[in-house]
Amino acid sequence: MMRRGFLCSIRRDRRGTMAIETAIVAPVLALMAIGSFEVGSMVSRQQELQSAASEAESIILAASASEVETSSADIEEVIETSLDLSPDQVGLDQLFRCDNGAISDTAPECTTGQQLYIYVEVALTDTYTPVWANYGFGDTINYSVVRTVIVQ
Repeated sequence: MMRRGFLCSIRRDRRGTMAIETAIVAPVLALMAIGSFEVGSMVSRQQELQSAASEAESIILAASASEVETSSADIEEVIETSLDLSPDQVGLDQLFRCDNGAISDTAPECTTGQQLYIYVEVALTDTYTPVWANYGFGDTINYSVVRTVIVQ
């Protein structure tokens, strides 16, 4: 009989419930906060690369409109410096197309009456490793932003 009274008194006792609830909820809230920060960082980096691609497009258009002949290496260096990117994160390719034909990386022989269009393709790449990837959850995220600009 005494045992039943002890169990009932423990069941009615509410001391310490806040500590137990906090021990259960606090880690979940901490993980959610870290996850929110990481997702915000991932979205921010993608937006930074999109803005960088727009700026690179402006640089390419300005270089193509100038009277001075500018090499792709010079343009690439300006993009790297302006956007604070390393050489392995920036790629420039020249592309060609005759009228409505397919775009290729070699200058095609356009038939009489066809116009040759010249493009510059800028590719920006980056990686981001979220904190949870260090603990075996998920992988490094690879970003790739490509813009194609007609220059002639």
